[in-house]
Amino acid sequence: MSGTSLDGLDLAWCAFTEKADGQWIYTIKDAITIPYPDEWQCRLKESMNLSAFDYSLLNVQLGEYIGDSINQWIQGREKPQFIASHGHTVFHRPDLHLTTQIGSGAAIAAKTGITTVCDFRTTDVALGGQGAPLVPIGDELLFSDYDACLNLGGFSNISFRKNGKRISFDVSPCNMTLNMLAMREGLKYDKDGLLARSGSMIPSLLEELNQIEYYQLAAPKSLGKEWFEERFMPILEKYTSDHSNADMLRTVTEHIATMVAFAIPKDVATVLTTGGGALNCFLIERMEKLTNANISVPDSQIVNYKEALIFAFLGLLRLSDRTNCLQSVTGAKRDCCGGAIYR
Repeated sequence: MSGTSLDGLDLAWCAFTEKADGQWIYTIKDAITIPYPDEWQCRLKESMNLSAFDYSLLNVQLGEYIGDSINQWIQGREKPQFIASHGHTVFHRPDLHLTTQIGSGAAIAAKTGITTVCDFRTTDVALGGQGAPLVPIGDELLFSDYDACLNLGGFSNISFRKNGKRISFDVSPCNMTLNMLAMREGLKYDKDGLLARSGSMIPSLLEELNQIEYYQLAAPKSLGKEWFEERFMPILEKYTSDHSNADMLRTVTEHIATMVAFAIPKDVATVLTTGGGALNCFLIERMEKLTNANISVPDSQIVNYKEALIFAFLGLLRLSDRTNCLQSVTGAKRDCCGGAIYR
């Protein structure tokens, strides 16, 4: 898994057992995050602006990098049955039936000699869906003990059952904004939300962010980097020169918490909360203040690797020819079994 926050490559070694009632038991046998070197961070940040040739080359070279990383990590172990790779999202415009995740599955399979499943989103987008979020079927089958599942990644997203169906959507920008502001202070991220906690609210900025039209749209809906740069960033930049980064972080944290609280249905009692933002104590504190639901943060392995775990599960469903993308979540014409297989 490579997320929009560009912190690194998440590798999770997973095992699954299907129970008689259709539920699944999962085990994360081991997991690691390999931070992206500066060179790769720069290349991935600039991927939207490359020529067609350089973009295609980056796709292949990222696949080779992922394959090499996997080979080093599994050295001396039993070879896994398959690899499921989300890839790194560059373009996401479902309104144009377009979504792209680079990191060539053919290159990964060639480097490792292991069957690789990738390109999970394009079938759903071709069917008129948002192509995101994809984790809700994993929430449904692996984490049904919780009323809702919230992921605080580059973007935040939530899933829950409504009228007998799984509903899910992207809530708001999250770590990609917080990390960007922290980097202006020379920090990779705002550890525990300490910088945000030290800042003061900027009421006019909070009001402008909360009024962005996306938040009033009904699901299914999803967010991409293009939307962030075209709609969210211009609002932030209006305030940057007159306010400290601490004040900006304080206000954006409040915005994220407000949007999450708005997204949690009133009848939801427990919310499994994962992703890097779950480690931000101040953000969790503000979310708990703004909602009556129990914001449940699990052990660090699930916090950090739930998305990688679920993409492994999506790969298993794909290789079993079972549905791994839900129409009720994405708005596509039908459920589908998405993913390209390189044997």
